Amino acid sequence: MSLRLPEGLPAVAFLLRKPILALSGSDTVRSVITTLPPTRAVVDRFVAGEHTVDVIDAVVRLREQGLQVTLDHLGEYTEEKAQADATVAAYLELIDALVVANVAAGTELSVKLSAVGQSLRDGGHDYALASARTIADAAYAVGARLNLDMEDHTTVDSTLAILADLRRSHPDVAVAVQAMLFRSEDDLKTLAGPGSRVRLVKGAYDEPAEVAHKDPAEVDLAYVRGMKILMAGEGYPMIASHDPRMVAIAAQLAEDASRAPDTWEHQMLYGIRADEQHRLAALGRTVRVYVPYGTDWYGYFTRRLAERPANLLFFLRAMVSRN
Repeated sequence: MSLRLPEGLPAVAFLLRKPILALSGSDTVRSVITTLPPTRAVVDRFVAGEHTVDVIDAVVRLREQGLQVTLDHLGEYTEEKAQADATVAAYLELIDALVVANVAAGTELSVKLSAVGQSLRDGGHDYALASARTIADAAYAVGARLNLDMEDHTTVDSTLAILADLRRSHPDVAVAVQAMLFRSEDDLKTLAGPGSRVRLVKGAYDEPAEVAHKDPAEVDLAYVRGMKILMAGEGYPMIASHDPRMVAIAAQLAEDASRAPDTWEHQMLYGIRADEQHRLAALGRTVRVYVPYGTDWYGYFTRRLAERPANLLFFLRAMVSRN
């Protein structure tokens, strides 16, 4: 049996996103997906393993290929301090392992604040700030750096406030901004100052129409506007997109702004468009691969299925092949 991708993939992606994300919240669906034999093979495409040693192997391999990395210990929306503390401990273990492998310098760590305390019912903001500061202090001490991931729209104000606090000690802590949110253009203008590192993404969360663009064409236009703001600014844009159009537009905007290759970078996800990652690196551009690892992969995995039909079809092909 063969499965063919439909035409109009960007539109199909947006049609599929809502039902996939809605279904993924079901405990029954989660149980089915996580126990299907083909799931592990597909997860391995997008996740670099479950343990620290696995992600270190991936870092060494990618660095040898001329690619840079940012590492994400998977987990999100924890409501227990013990779990938040365990995530911080995992990042500290990772930093120690990077040092031992001699790959700490230049490596970046991507942290979801909801995984380190932001979602706690009492004092979550302060707990997440303290947790992120612990990780940042350890990372910068060995030549690594910290990036704050952006989650759903309810967390944006807290995340940006934590960013401002962290930058008092570590001015180049980076943050992700989701182009799909209506507020993001104003946020980008504020964040485009000297030395400010910003990771621009389209957005992978199912946001309400009151706060976010729902039409894929409008999201694309918002993404281009965001790139223009960052490229014209004085910061360090990190253009996180696999979309060939956005990759090309980013390069043109950088040229128009007379940006040197070391003043901005492309970012792509582990396991997606690896050939393009190598092509861009061969052109002399900085390419950073977002590398997730850990056992709590379900949320990350379902968002990857929801945002790109090719990923969903890859998953379905794996099931058909296995059967």
